[in-house]
Amino acid sequence: MKDLVNINGELVPGNGPVIPLANRAFHFGDGLFESLRVVDGRPSFVDTHWARLTTGAALLRITIPKTLDLRAFERSIDELVKRTGIVNGRCRFTLFRAGDGFYRPASNEGAFTFELTALPEPTYALNAQGLMVDIWPGMRKPVNDLSRHKTLNCQYYVMGSLWAQEHGLDDCMLQNDRGNIIESSSGNLFIVSNGVLYTPSLTDGCVGGVMRAQVINLALAHGIKVYECSLNPQNLLAADELFFTNAVHGLQWAGAYRTKRYAHRLSGVITGLLVEATRVSSA
Repeated sequence: MKDLVNINGELVPGNGPVIPLANRAFHFGDGLFESLRVVDGRPSFVDTHWARLTTGAALLRITIPKTLDLRAFERSIDELVKRTGIVNGRCRFTLFRAGDGFYRPASNEGAFTFELTALPEPTYALNAQGLMVDIWPGMRKPVNDLSRHKTLNCQYYVMGSLWAQEHGLDDCMLQNDRGNIIESSSGNLFIVSNGVLYTPSLTDGCVGGVMRAQVINLALAHGIKVYECSLNPQNLLAADELFFTNAVHGLQWAGAYRTKRYAHRLSGVITGLLVEATRVSSA
C-alpha cells in the first residue's frame, strides 16, 4: 500500500512535507474541505459533495482550477484509490487560495489536495453502543453565510470535542447565537419523535451536510415525515431517538443525554437504507 497524496493533480509521497510553509490554508484557514466515504473503491455521493464545494468556493471567491471539474474530481479519487490500494476509506479534499498576501490575498486562484486514509468498516454501519452526549456550554456558533459551509476554520468543533472528552462524553451538541441546538461537534443532528424526523434548519446555522441531505431524501422516499425546524433542549428530552450524521460515518445514535435515554430503531432502519443506496450508486 503506497502512501500518496494528490497535490494540484500530481501524486507525490504523503509521508513527508508536501506543501510550503507560506500556505494560506495554514496561515489563515483560507479555504474549504470535503470528506467523502469510499466504498468498494468508489467515492459516495460525489455530485452532492461537488455541488456544496462549488457553492462554498463561490462564497469565498476562490477560483477552482480549470483542470478540475466534476469528472476530474472523481477521476482523481479513483486514481488515488488504485495507486494506494485503499478501497474502503475516507477521502479528504481541501481547496485553498493559492496566492500570496496577508488578510488581503494577492489573487483568488485555487489550489487543492486529495488525501485518502483507510477505514476499518467496509461500508456504513450503526454504532453498537449509543453515544453519551451533552450540550457544550462554552461558545455559541454565529449564524451567517459561512455557517453552512465546511470552511477550514473548525475551531468551534475542535473546542467542543475537547470539552466532551474532558467530561467523559463521546460527543457534544453546539448551539447557535440564538440558543437553538444546531449540530454536534462531528456532524448534523436529528431527533425522532413518534416516528417523525426533525432536524435543525439551515437558517439556524448548521452545516449543510451531505449525509444530512441523503438522510432527508431517503426518509421522504420511504414515507417517513421530516421537518426542518429550530430545536431546543426541551425537544431533546421529549424525543425517542437522537442521532448524528456525517458523510464518513453515516449515522451514529446517541444512547444518553444527561438523564434521558434513547432507542435506535429508526436509526437502524435508515442506516440499512443508506447502505443499500450506496451499493446501488456504486454498481
